[in-house]
Amino acid sequence: MSEMIRTFEELSEKQALCTKCMEDKIAGNDGKRHIVLCGGTGCLSSHSAEIREKFVEVIKAAGLDDKVTVNQVGCFGFCSQGPFVKIYPEDTLYKMVKLEDVEEIVEKDLKNNEIVERLLYVDPQTNQKVTKQDDIEFYKKQMRIALHGCGVIDPENIDEALGEGAFVGLAKALKMDRKEVIQEVLDSGLRGRGGAGFPTGRKWSFVPDTEGPKYLVCNGDEGDPGAFMDRSILEGNPFAVIEGMMIGGYAIGAQNGYFYVRAEYPIAVYRLKLAIKAMKDVGLLGDNILGTDFSFRVHIRLGAGAFVCGEETALLNSIEGKRGMPRPRPPFPAVKGLWGCPTCVNNVETLATVPYILREGAAKFASIGTEKSKGTKVFALGGKINNVGLVEVPMGTTLKELIYDVGGGIPNGKKFKAIQTGGPSGGCLTADNLDTPIDYDNLIAAGSMMGSGGAIVMDEDNCMVDVAKFYMEFICDESCGKCSPCRIGTKRMLEILTKITEGKGTREDLTALKELANNVKTNSLCGLGQTAPNPILSTMASFMDEYIAHIDEKKCPAHVCKNLMIYVIDKDKCFGCGMCAKGCPADAIHKITPEYVAPGKKLPAMYIDTDKCVKCGACIATCKFGAISKQ
Repeated sequence: MSEMIRTFEELSEKQALCTKCMEDKIAGNDGKRHIVLCGGTGCLSSHSAEIREKFVEVIKAAGLDDKVTVNQVGCFGFCSQGPFVKIYPEDTLYKMVKLEDVEEIVEKDLKNNEIVERLLYVDPQTNQKVTKQDDIEFYKKQMRIALHGCGVIDPENIDEALGEGAFVGLAKALKMDRKEVIQEVLDSGLRGRGGAGFPTGRKWSFVPDTEGPKYLVCNGDEGDPGAFMDRSILEGNPFAVIEGMMIGGYAIGAQNGYFYVRAEYPIAVYRLKLAIKAMKDVGLLGDNILGTDFSFRVHIRLGAGAFVCGEETALLNSIEGKRGMPRPRPPFPAVKGLWGCPTCVNNVETLATVPYILREGAAKFASIGTEKSKGTKVFALGGKINNVGLVEVPMGTTLKELIYDVGGGIPNGKKFKAIQTGGPSGGCLTADNLDTPIDYDNLIAAGSMMGSGGAIVMDEDNCMVDVAKFYMEFICDESCGKCSPCRIGTKRMLEILTKITEGKGTREDLTALKELANNVKTNSLCGLGQTAPNPILSTMASFMDEYIAHIDEKKCPAHVCKNLMIYVIDKDKCFGCGMCAKGCPADAIHKITPEYVAPGKKLPAMYIDTDKCVKCGACIATCKFGAISKQ
């Protein structure tokens, strides 16, 4: 256990020692080699923990355990290439490592200093093998501020966090007047990363300077489909988020902070608990922190996975043990929040960014980004994209750079169709928007929004009517039902979308859908309902031709909507092997009657009985000759 840190001087001394240890580890000045493995949820699901144990076992058997260490770190970000293994001091990065690769890495790299070439990342443009992380195109345009320390430190080791600058910002804040801290955050231009983009310093300033209990709450209820930014930050560097919470707590005069994290994030919660305990053990949480009159305690509350609890007043109700439903505003949480006391709610990424601002200064942070959107933004980049993962880019980076430079473009040579930003609350942007700089105002002007940072890429095989239906199904499931516009309106919109995708829609349905969407947007109580129609409105604005095709032609141009497509076999391409018939669960594939043998083939061709076909796609997956298609 680390020794107690009671004063600013002791903190400075401890940080200097830990920084030296981290520098020696990375540079190899300690005479050892160090293996670090990605310990994020994605890589752990691909056996990263077992790979770590295997390294320990093989290294010990090779007699290298006094010369090599093995540790876990947070998410490297490049999820589609994980699990990653990095070896210091050479900084060699191996991708997609499996259990069976461990012995080869130990034998070749650790014993004989030979790089295992087959495990290196290969640049798809040059076909050159890349040995170092920073030389991979995926990372070149990124800048880690909120993700500081992720992929570098052991998230369960406070000494490594101290070695990467943890609590320098807190120490600076505690030497300042509370109002000066708020002004520093205001000067930085930091806007809330949870979706609304409200200036963080202004939000803090709204908390009244009065006596009595106050609270700072961290919103870790990340519910957007495909989003994993907050989870990865908590898993990779929980100390940074706690530090940001403490700085905010000091600024508004709060002595208690609450983390509200969904229970589906067990690894994040586990590491958060470890970080809180470690900080208590050294005196960085509790009474009279660093010898000042500032006292602070941190608590954790688990959410049950309700999307509506991402809305701050519903979140506060949930912490209090009530049903997670939004409260009418005013009064706002800054005046009457948790248990009726002044409360400030910030999300994980916002709080993870605050230590950088205090550590490096507001001016440095404000020098990054655009005029109205400063700093960086973390995105969970997913969908039809080559480089799936977690990315952090400066505000002002264009959608084109995000998709093609960082994301590596669309797989299999497919054509880009749209990118959905902001999750269910956002909209779909098209190729016409690719040169749009990413910031709060530009995305809203383009018909979408930043949201918490989900970015789902779609290609020509996606049906945009079906995409709108998918998000509306999600919203209907997650609506708390408190207000009629959201409770009833989202259900009616889903019914109309379902009708259209089943080929039963009319032109009148389009008019009703748009009118209903605008009414729900205007009259709903909270942000969930107010933004629920965004996917519908944005797809109708950019892809009306697809809606019309579903209604007038009874066709789905992308061949996605089952009721509007059929599977057919090209009899001249069919070899008659019968493999498609064997794999058909509906017994819908038979030989053509009367028999027809295609030129150059030996067996009679097959056909699909469309009345029996359940459109599962098993036949297409089975056919090796490309004879089956969707129409």
